[in-house]
Amino acid sequence: MSLFAALRLPREILFGTGQRHALPAVAARLGKRALICTDSRLAATDMFGEMLSAFEAAGIAVLVHDRVLPDVPRDTVAICAEEARAFHPDMVIGIGGGSCLDMAKCAALLLSHGGALQDYYGEFKVPAPVLPIIAVPTTAGTGSEVTPVAVISDPDRTLKVGISSPYLIATVAICDPDLTMTCPRGLTAIAGADALTHAIEAFTAARRPANHELAQQHVFIGKSALTDHFALMAIELLGRSLERAVADGSDAAARADVMMGALAAGCAFGTAGTAAAHAVQYPAGALTHTPHGLGVATMLPYVMTYNRAAAMPEMAAIARALHLGDEGQDDAVLADAAIAEVSRLFAAIGITPTLAGLGLAADKLDWTAEQALGIGRLIKNNPRSLDLAEMRSLIQAAYDGDLAAAAQ
Repeated sequence: MSLFAALRLPREILFGTGQRHALPAVAARLGKRALICTDSRLAATDMFGEMLSAFEAAGIAVLVHDRVLPDVPRDTVAICAEEARAFHPDMVIGIGGGSCLDMAKCAALLLSHGGALQDYYGEFKVPAPVLPIIAVPTTAGTGSEVTPVAVISDPDRTLKVGISSPYLIATVAICDPDLTMTCPRGLTAIAGADALTHAIEAFTAARRPANHELAQQHVFIGKSALTDHFALMAIELLGRSLERAVADGSDAAARADVMMGALAAGCAFGTAGTAAAHAVQYPAGALTHTPHGLGVATMLPYVMTYNRAAAMPEMAAIARALHLGDEGQDDAVLADAAIAEVSRLFAAIGITPTLAGLGLAADKLDWTAEQALGIGRLIKNNPRSLDLAEMRSLIQAAYDGDLAAAAQ
């Protein structure tokens, strides 16, 4: 195996109970004026009020934008940036779920370089560094605190859009599991399933030939020795604790495992990328208006089944990370065990098992397949190639709930 690897991460990652209290000291090293992006629910909590008091005590002036919406509608970013421009922030701090972190990234982008957000859609369109970003997640799933991508919804486009650039990686990520303790059961399940999907798709992603241009031409470059390390760590942590965290939100040890798992998954897919499960979710999610994490998790067992033959050693390694099977069992047996366990775990935490269950209409399967196949940055990452007929069959299997049919 080639030891070629690449990894793009924040300058500093702080993880652990109580690390949120380091936020004023971290911010003070970046300046004296901070734009904070959050949502109205979080802004009304005592915890957020305590954060604001800590900023005041540290002599840091803050402007709070507390109107972040799910999926970050494009025009709300322009409004946030325009309101903050006269404040002249030295940094942007995202506090909340993935949408709050993505809003912080996009606001920092517009405050730094101007223009319209659509000018930056795609990869490597951000021309230079942006304002320093501090990411403080309060959910454990998206991994946005460590990734180079921000996802937004554009009213002129059916599918959500990504802006991918190493310049969008947060300067500092502060991950405090205490901030997830009040996360509702359903959101805990969907976010955690999203993280496990990130980890498994990053670990089973295609491995590209090593050359010096790969990471300069692509934000997401496929699996490597370093991304594999983080992906397997995430799979083990989430496999042992996600079900516990969903069942008992007060289980501090499980919450810490899940947040560390989501963080590690972000470290993996932020460079390796994701694949077919995410490609299908873009059009399926647009039609059904289901949460991103729910859609990718619904697809994952079917995609794993489709990819099984092309990624047998990786599937076996996933099984071992999940502490399945006996010493000496062959890879085929372990691969089947991994797929079965992911299916069992997702069922146990309430993940919808079929695309039909998500509300996808039968007459939209062809369109979904066409759109999914067109997302080249994800499809090229899949370890087994897909043509239109194969994608259509995969989506049909996921619609019908026929796991065996996904093998094709």
